[in-house]
Amino acid sequence: MNPERALEKLGFSPNEIKVYLALNDHGSSKAGTVAKITGMDRSSCYNAIKTLQEKGLLSYVMIGKVKWFQATGPKRLLEYLREQEEDIKSILPELQARHKAVKVKGQVRLFKGIKGVKAVFQDIIRTGDNNCVFGKEDQLEEFLPDYQPQFIRQLKEKKIFVRELVRQGRGTNTSNPRQTRYVPAKVESPVVTNIYGDKIALIIWTDIPEAIIIENAAAAKAYKNYFEFMWQNAKK
Repeated sequence: MNPERALEKLGFSPNEIKVYLALNDHGSSKAGTVAKITGMDRSSCYNAIKTLQEKGLLSYVMIGKVKWFQATGPKRLLEYLREQEEDIKSILPELQARHKAVKVKGQVRLFKGIKGVKAVFQDIIRTGDNNCVFGKEDQLEEFLPDYQPQFIRQLKEKKIFVRELVRQGRGTNTSNPRQTRYVPAKVESPVVTNIYGDKIALIIWTDIPEAIIIENAAAAKAYKNYFEFMWQNAKK
């Protein structure tokens, strides 16, 4: 992953990324020089410098009456992430309490894009219930190769047992512990169904993946019964 993409995933704005990388690559510079290097207007450049300073990622020294800005060491990014994590942890109890207070039973949630799909997988981990899956054909490995090992590790840590139904000839490495049965090769679908706890997660692996979580005990029970029927009639 290139630095620009990584910083974007961490929530940095395009202008912040340009300024931070310019100072990281060129060393101490005046604001006007940074604006020229990045091709930004001075106002946008100063705003990005200001927000990066607030995040502790830039510092400056005075040489005469002129400020020379410099990026803090790249390891400061890890410290910044830890600070963000601590901030989130500090408000989690209140947010969790408020979330429970307004939760609607039988709700349907929609997710779009890679980040949305990852949120669904993390919901499977958070819920902690065993997972029944059908329609899976290594899509996770294909679309999220960096995330897949993390998901496997989390399954192991939470001791989540996964049973899966896949097409014959289409192995998968995601489940742990692995227990797989096979349906005929002609049964093909881009939709992967996960049944866990009182939830059903439908993941649609198209060019821009989408996902749906249905939280309904009756619906989950019906899907689970359907899965058990297929499981009993599938090949080992």
